[in-house]
Amino acid sequence: MSKVDRRVQKSQEAIKNAFIELMSEKNFDQITIQHIADRANVGRRTVYDHYMDKFDLLDKLIEEHIIELRKICESASEMSFVEGNLMWFEYFEHHSSFFSTMLASKGAPAFRSQFLKFVIEELEVEVDVTKGKNKGLSKDLILKFFGAAIVEIVEAWFTNGLSEPTQVVAEQVGMLLDRNL
Repeated sequence: MSKVDRRVQKSQEAIKNAFIELMSEKNFDQITIQHIADRANVGRRTVYDHYMDKFDLLDKLIEEHIIELRKICESASEMSFVEGNLMWFEYFEHHSSFFSTMLASKGAPAFRSQFLKFVIEELEVEVDVTKGKNKGLSKDLILKFFGAAIVEIVEAWFTNGLSEPTQVVAEQVGMLLDRNL
């Protein structure tokens, strides 16, 4: 990696971190590019070199994390829900500043809806309504039910609505999914 690449990467990280910090402090509507630039200790031009505006920055941040979660799902495809969930929750924990800010701040409904859409897409391959315990049920209803439940549990975990340790939450959600899908 060249010196220029490292500088670009360092600027992007500083911008993303500054943006996440600001979102934990203020409403999304109140955040300006100048706020982001000041917090990241870069010029406004640098922010605009990487992102069209704060909406683009938010979209790209969300997209990055969804891509990483999708990779985890691919690598966990042969695992039980319990094992796969543990990988997810470890990722959430590692990137807790992003996830807690996105789920705790009401300024980021875009994240919640994209996260729900992603969870439903990932569950879709697991749901079989042609046989077994879900035979004859609506696939759409099952997906919305479990998708909403997972997003709600992750949100409660980040906003301290759940006091159980990470491993317990991940395992129990996994057990519920293994039992029902």
